[in-house]
Amino acid sequence: MLPIVAVVGRPNVGKSTLFNKIMQQRLAIVEDTPGVTRDRLYAQTDWSGHNFFLVDTGGFALVDEPLALAVTKQAEEAVWESDVIIFLVDGKEGLAPDDREVAELLRRSKKPVVVVVNKVDDFSRSQELLSDFYELGLGEPLPISAANGLNIGDLLDVIVSHLEKLPLPEEDEDTIAVACIGRPNVGKSSLVNRLAGQERAVVSPIPGTTRDAIDTTIYHNGRKMTLIDTAGLRRKSRLASGIEYYSMLRSVRAVQRCHIALLVLDGPEGLTEQDKRIAGIAHEAGKAVILLVNKWDIVVKDTNTMAKYKRDLRSELKFLEYANIEFVSALTGARLPGLLTLVEKTMEQYQRRISTGLLNDLLVDAVLANPPSTKGTRVKMFYITQVSVKPPRFVLFVSDPERVHFSWLRYLENRIREAFGFEGTPMQFALRKRGSR
Repeated sequence: MLPIVAVVGRPNVGKSTLFNKIMQQRLAIVEDTPGVTRDRLYAQTDWSGHNFFLVDTGGFALVDEPLALAVTKQAEEAVWESDVIIFLVDGKEGLAPDDREVAELLRRSKKPVVVVVNKVDDFSRSQELLSDFYELGLGEPLPISAANGLNIGDLLDVIVSHLEKLPLPEEDEDTIAVACIGRPNVGKSSLVNRLAGQERAVVSPIPGTTRDAIDTTIYHNGRKMTLIDTAGLRRKSRLASGIEYYSMLRSVRAVQRCHIALLVLDGPEGLTEQDKRIAGIAHEAGKAVILLVNKWDIVVKDTNTMAKYKRDLRSELKFLEYANIEFVSALTGARLPGLLTLVEKTMEQYQRRISTGLLNDLLVDAVLANPPSTKGTRVKMFYITQVSVKPPRFVLFVSDPERVHFSWLRYLENRIREAFGFEGTPMQFALRKRGSR
């Protein structure tokens, strides 16, 4: 599970500038991938071999104005969801009363906090500028200039030092972790309750890593499953984008904890841009996905409604072409009895392993049928092997990795799926030059 690092502070201290500077230096997501990593507020990055999500927040504005209070609520939510906090302050303005109030909130969070003093352009005067910020009682302040990119590497080194101290999550190998994700009010909580009731589940109030969320333990065919519900998203907000903010951040958390993501869609409303971003979270995290079109009982239908709906989803969510699509009603229970069986089958595919011999027999046939080439130059394919599961990952050894076009890898993926299944799960490929490790 990737940790979350939140950048918080008063307005206009340079939070977004720091966020953008870090992402320009260490952007870790490959091109042409959808979802949360293209949102301004969220990005996955890495430093010194440690991957994490970086979250930009609105400023803490401790005034009694509706918009300011809504933005502050978002920032507080990021604090509670995060693992490490960057508390950004303004070195030019000095210590402000609002800084002290923010510091008090951060102390209550019990999270590791790094006090970062921004807008320090002259490091010969840094001790003079830092002296007031020791009063916050949150450790030694670190001077930076986000605009000029000064001392950013030192800041990331400090962040990594805190990440290394985080406890590693324990994983029960026999339990299937299933996250119900989606926009507010699409029926996630109703779905969890319906599944728990159908299976006569033992519901244990085990707090998850998300606030207001409850993990529900159920058993199906003797197999233990943990349903991770993000229903705590359902809250009123003075800022419309605030609901979306909570939804995205909690979806990130829930997806990081699961094996299979149930992406719940609102049948009558159809697919939205936020649905696509949430779908991208699961895809980029390498999780198995099942698309659940909920409220199907109130969709006005004709003989072609379901087929057309599927075509539209496949067209809009091309990166999830491996995902199964189910049409259900959490309210009535329609079409739900087989869902947990589908979850079990998806988990089997998610952790499926194919022998190197079978893979290489398929590779030979695939090359004969469609030889890979770039600008008339043939690329030699030596062998392929599966290196891990959850999700299935493959390494392909070739003569020149840079000459292998992504379309040929897509062709190879389709051949593997035709031969061995892997329904519901993404597949990941890495190219290596023969002789390299």
